[in-house]
Amino acid sequence: MQTPADFPSKVQRTVAVIMGGGAGTRLFPLTKDRAKPAVPLAGKYRLVDIPISNCLNSNMRKIYLLTQFNSSSLHRHVQRTYQFDNFSSGFVEIMAAQQTYDQKVGWYQGTADAVRVNLHHFDNDVHDYVLILSGDQLYRMDYRKVLAKHITSGADVTVCCLPVPRASVAGFGIMQLDPSGRIVRFVEKPKETEVQDSLKMDANALASVERAPGDELWLANMGIYLFNKATLKAALSNNQMDFGKHIIPALISKLNMAAYVYDGYWEDIGTIGAFYEANLDLCHDEPKFNYGEVGSQIYTRPRNLPPNKIGKATLEKSVLCAGIRVGDNSTLSGSLFGNRSIVGSGVTISDTLMMGADYFDAEKPSASGSVPIGVGDGTVVNKAILDKNARIGRNCRITPEGKDSDCDGELYHVRDGIIVIPKGAVIPDNTIL
Repeated sequence: MQTPADFPSKVQRTVAVIMGGGAGTRLFPLTKDRAKPAVPLAGKYRLVDIPISNCLNSNMRKIYLLTQFNSSSLHRHVQRTYQFDNFSSGFVEIMAAQQTYDQKVGWYQGTADAVRVNLHHFDNDVHDYVLILSGDQLYRMDYRKVLAKHITSGADVTVCCLPVPRASVAGFGIMQLDPSGRIVRFVEKPKETEVQDSLKMDANALASVERAPGDELWLANMGIYLFNKATLKAALSNNQMDFGKHIIPALISKLNMAAYVYDGYWEDIGTIGAFYEANLDLCHDEPKFNYGEVGSQIYTRPRNLPPNKIGKATLEKSVLCAGIRVGDNSTLSGSLFGNRSIVGSGVTISDTLMMGADYFDAEKPSASGSVPIGVGDGTVVNKAILDKNARIGRNCRITPEGKDSDCDGELYHVRDGIIVIPKGAVIPDNTIL
């Protein structure tokens, strides 16, 4: 069994591979023109900043990002943000789907297929371990702890697992451990109560996460995997397409597969509802995800924006990023405002995520007539997501009230009971949605 005596060198011999995501249909319309990892988060970040920042904070600086769908803005953000100096061995390298002589299709057929196609590229950098990550999850994790668990347990593969209640079991792959912490069983999204009961965490597993013996919890697959290099190459030789559905279940009976149990905040940003709640939770005094935590910061592209300018307005439980202007007699409550958010006078915005803009009107004149970027005077917005560069006129009313929880209109979409104004939309004056 390996020992962690030379652990720092083990960290340096680990490459991280971030999945750029598929079509992201459940996050439509936010993914209409961008990949899921490129969706703006918390006013100034992108979803992809989370796994990359976790890697950097874990001193893992050899990072590959596999992309294929709507990836233009994702590529632009990564290229502008993560630039290492000439004397650093670190990098964030984009590996876009492409046709080759060996593979004419070009598109990745699943998570495992995406890694298989790029295995030879990873060999350009000396490594012993490969860390597989998702590009659309919100959490903070020190991957060095995962590597330490992997080394000390002598595992071939380590799977990161999250304790979840019964209500969540049917949406995850569920793991079962033996007393040593080795994974001995895996069931993908079990629906039957009898099967679920057979997979519950036992007393030893509950004790490892400081839970009471009588708690009903299950270990869910987070989609984060650490492989020995040789193990990964062998596992991908059979042309199976997905890690969670195919690779991991097939390896359980053959290899030493360890579980790293993570018991912190984690959110799979898979739906509009989950995305909305995760963002607005940041407005609370003690948010579940503290992105300002000292020593574990989230990185993104720095922007030289002017200070915020707030008129005689009322602000309550809200987060304002940079370059924001708010007019007189406006009321902002329980809302998050991204960079360059422009709010007129007499505006009421509540329980809303306003993503802001990529530019100011003066920087990029628009052909949208008299509707300036931002929210116009006298407008009321409630329980909404206003995507970037939206132009909302004066005296408008935007709310999901009176609408189906999932429906589409000419100028809006409603998902999970939240009204979404698409990126670059133009809402004329006096419009009631």
